[in-house]
Amino acid sequence: MRASGKRFGFPKSVRLLRTTDYRKVYSKGRRWNLDCLVAFALANGKPMSRVGFTVGRTLGEAVERNRLKRRLREAVRKHLNELGPGWDIVLHPRPEAKTLEFAELEETIQKFFLFCARQVSEPPQ
Repeated sequence: MRASGKRFGFPKSVRLLRTTDYRKVYSKGRRWNLDCLVAFALANGKPMSRVGFTVGRTLGEAVERNRLKRRLREAVRKHLNELGPGWDIVLHPRPEAKTLEFAELEETIQKFFLFCARQVSEPPQ
């Protein structure tokens, strides 16, 4: 057990929390169709990137949706440092994400984060 409390996590500072933030990313950001996800990204000009998730009821019962959110959070947590600062990102999984191996889900997120990181000062075109 960890003596210092939580060592790894997904703190509020790196999460999109407000509905207005989500709406801003949807309306002003750019959409990408990834293998198992739809990603929306918007350059925010802040020193930190933030990530949010939208997992609709069409993806199953609460147990399935919560499991999918946990898997997404873990993949994002592992690769958040590769994203770099200045992004607001919303990830919306597709139904096939439920049956996808974690390694494939993680690879998709990592590739997208690396793509965003290369777009240093401008939002992706």
